[in-house]
Amino acid sequence: QVQVVQSGGGLVQSGGSLRLSCAASASTFSISPMGWYRQAPGKQRELVATMSSGGNTNYAASVKGRFTISRDNAKNTLYLQMNNLAPEDTAVYYCNIVNAGRLYWGQGTQVTVSS
Repeated sequence: QVQVVQSGGGLVQSGGSLRLSCAASASTFSISPMGWYRQAPGKQRELVATMSSGGNTNYAASVKGRFTISRDNAKNTLYLQMNNLAPEDTAVYYCNIVNAGRLYWGQGTQVTVSS
């Protein structure tokens, strides 16, 4: 069983920055595909950014150039650096990790951007 615990998030003004963290207990963390997703009220969960087992990254068009996904294998932690935030970025953000063929999700963290 993999434990996935998120931290970070909160309230920020438009144009501000936040960093989300996602700590996972997976023993194969360094080679596990991981990602960030978000769900705004009344909308479906959508992809924000992913990182493959080889470290390749992929971003939604709406966040490209503003958000950066990264990981620290020594800390078993995935990050999402969010810059130049806009009100439309307001959502609950979730991280996930694939380990031994199973998908594990974090508990979600609220990000609210005020105009």
